[in-house]
Amino acid sequence: MQRIAVLFAALLIPCAAAQDFANLRIDKLAAGLQFTEGPAWSKEGFLLFSDCVTNKIHKYVPGTGLSDYAEIPGGPNGNTYDAQGRLYTCEFRTRRVTRTTKKGAVEVLASKFEGKRLNAPNDIVVRRDGHIYFTDPAFGDQQDHRELDFFGVYHITPKGDLEAVAKWKTRPNGIAFSPNGKVLYVADSDARVVRAFDVDKGGAASNERVAIENIEGVPDGIRTDEKGNIYVAAKFVYVYSEDAKLLGHIELGETPSNVAFGDADLESLFITARTFVYRVRLGVKGALQY
Repeated sequence: MQRIAVLFAALLIPCAAAQDFANLRIDKLAAGLQFTEGPAWSKEGFLLFSDCVTNKIHKYVPGTGLSDYAEIPGGPNGNTYDAQGRLYTCEFRTRRVTRTTKKGAVEVLASKFEGKRLNAPNDIVVRRDGHIYFTDPAFGDQQDHRELDFFGVYHITPKGDLEAVAKWKTRPNGIAFSPNGKVLYVADSDARVVRAFDVDKGGAASNERVAIENIEGVPDGIRTDEKGNIYVAAKFVYVYSEDAKLLGHIELGETPSNVAFGDADLESLFITARTFVYRVRLGVKGALQY
């Protein structure tokens, strides 16, 4: 893998909230990229993230730096891992969701719903028991090629069956689970809210509701920590309590697109933000998303 240049910088900023989000140190891990998205932390000790414009997935290893990991002509966006260490990727150009084994074999998990091509899969999460959920909006010229008349939130069962959790007129984006895996959060970019679903042991989702509203900016990627707090990438990275109280925000030089917890102790928040990738040490562990 060819190494690419890495820019390291750091600064101290105050966060609007007291609690655990004051005086955060922000490390700039990478610069000069095109449009970063889909950060995902591997149990093997590295971060992957997509550059949607160049069709590449990059790898960041703490203490070593950045390198090219893979080139995905299908257009990589959201990424995640499962408990077995397999990589899941939303490919918005080929309009499909794939799973890559640790040996590099690629399997297409979803490309059509009821005989029609998906819009542009965006973000994905895998619950620890193997249930997969992903969002399927369409932004920009992606809307010109739609075959479906809705924007979907989907569930893939461990047996491989695909079902629609929700059919919206507004566009779903980021997706994440609560720490106990019983609540599924989905960012609604058009309505500027985060919606929630209850998810049972069998993976069925119900009781759709608005969990967070009046978000400033366009809500994109989301994650939760072990306390149940919700991190939403929008104008800034906003931090909400489980009951939707705004605890504070993390302000960057660019608009953030997505977030993921990582490092060996899971106490770092990695943030993709257009041409940059940042790391913020929080002192709270992220909720395992696989």
